[in-house]
Amino acid sequence: MSELIAQLHSRHGLPLLTADNYDNFVYGNADVVLCFAGDPATFPESADLVVILPELLKAFRGLLQGALVDRSIERELQARYRFTGWPTLVFLRKGEYLGAITGLRDWPEYGREIALILAAEPSQPPGFDLDKVCGGHA
Repeated sequence: MSELIAQLHSRHGLPLLTADNYDNFVYGNADVVLCFAGDPATFPESADLVVILPELLKAFRGLLQGALVDRSIERELQARYRFTGWPTLVFLRKGEYLGAITGLRDWPEYGREIALILAAEPSQPPGFDLDKVCGGHA
């Protein structure tokens, strides 16, 4: 884990979710945002998201509880929430899927997208877009 990503846990007090504490966190809080950072060496945008996430939590004034997903369970949860890029923020309400934001956004876009996600009813994650996953047809 990069030092910057570790700061989400050490400096900002965001829990690091593992297989042992994931269920307690997502079912024990109303609305949560999970940070899937991936490997910062492969996805350098993750470092930016680590700076942005604490500010997003402040902007939503306690409406969201944030956590960093440990790399040991990222792929399993990626399959569950069906996102195809890194980094990704996944939003849940009492453990049920609300939506996701993959990649980085401008600050106003985050505000709009998160407000829409939090206004939504829980649903199933979207299906995989095979063109995105596989790179289109041969």
